[in-house]
Amino acid sequence: MDAFYASVELLRYPQLKGLPVVIGGGRRSEDDALVARYGDRLDEIPVAEFPLLKDYVGRGVITTATYAARQFGVGSAMGMMKAARLCPQAIMLPVDFAQYRKFSRQFKDIILSIAPRMEDRGVDEVYIDFTDVPGGQREAGRVLARLMQKTIHDATGLTCSIGVASNKLIAKMASEFNKPNGISIVHESDLEPMIWPLACRKINGVGPKADARLKDHGIETIGQLAAKPRDWLIAHFGKSYGAWLHDTAWGRDDRPVVTESEPVSMSRETTFDSDLHAVHDKAELGRIFTELCVQVAADLKRKGYAGKTIGIKLRYDDFKIATRDQTIDIHTQDAATIRKYAGQCLKRVPLQKRLRLLGVRVGNLLPQDEVEQALEEKRSGESASLF
Repeated sequence: MDAFYASVELLRYPQLKGLPVVIGGGRRSEDDALVARYGDRLDEIPVAEFPLLKDYVGRGVITTATYAARQFGVGSAMGMMKAARLCPQAIMLPVDFAQYRKFSRQFKDIILSIAPRMEDRGVDEVYIDFTDVPGGQREAGRVLARLMQKTIHDATGLTCSIGVASNKLIAKMASEFNKPNGISIVHESDLEPMIWPLACRKINGVGPKADARLKDHGIETIGQLAAKPRDWLIAHFGKSYGAWLHDTAWGRDDRPVVTESEPVSMSRETTFDSDLHAVHDKAELGRIFTELCVQVAADLKRKGYAGKTIGIKLRYDDFKIATRDQTIDIHTQDAATIRKYAGQCLKRVPLQKRLRLLGVRVGNLLPQDEVEQALEEKRSGESASLF
């Protein structure tokens, strides 16, 4: 999806189209004041009344930005204070995950109605295997891609960019070629002219550290990476990662589209606008901690899972991170139980330093119906043993 969060917000605020807008942080007093003044007439709010990024004070990060804001170098995961120096005139909107999830479900349902083999890759991205979709191969997939774009736009008002290729690796790259609302088709014969000139960082799986190491060896483009022998890459980057780099540079990827996958864990975390102390800000931290536990429990119930490993994550004011977890006897999706054992984990970490971030995680997940079935079988076994 194209600038997904920002695009959803522009449906509510069409008067902001074409302007630099950043989405980040929770609701602020300025946002509540606008809603109180205009109610449901959000499209009538004058542009001049929206809060500007230049006035922001805090440590929030940008979740996404409109393409107009990105032209100034503003991007996702950038600190809002840094972004304010690059684009002070940008309009600032709070994150509304409930609304984004609603539109996410809508566009995915549309895709499934057209091409049922879909791999969910998060709120705004999917992989589709259209090998067996009737008519899917017309114009190398372009006809099907246009149909999806039109159907999604007609139903939601949102646009998406689609990459078509013989595997997930190249399709992911291709989806970035013609944003927004673009369709890019990469044939196997297009590897050298279309893929090799790209920077290695464009490969999904080459992060900043790996990219820096590649540059140390004079490797900046995928073509330069492809020119390196497989054995050389294995010698310098390890057996597994080196072999993967070689396969990737040559466009090889045999991963299937996975239509169902079980989550490993679910978590919620929040970064504070200002550092909090476990003693001086005990009440505020306690409220946030309980809220995170309630949110994780709600996520588990909504998605039909329960977990038995409960943990916490802290980031201190010096950016060091501490984590603790505890495995309990039974799977749970109960907020009070999660709060109880997460609280016990919290007692096992140093709390002298001020905190920037607090998170709660539940892992070791099972579908809730399997948990209930196991409990029922256990109860039946216990009852039988009485006779």
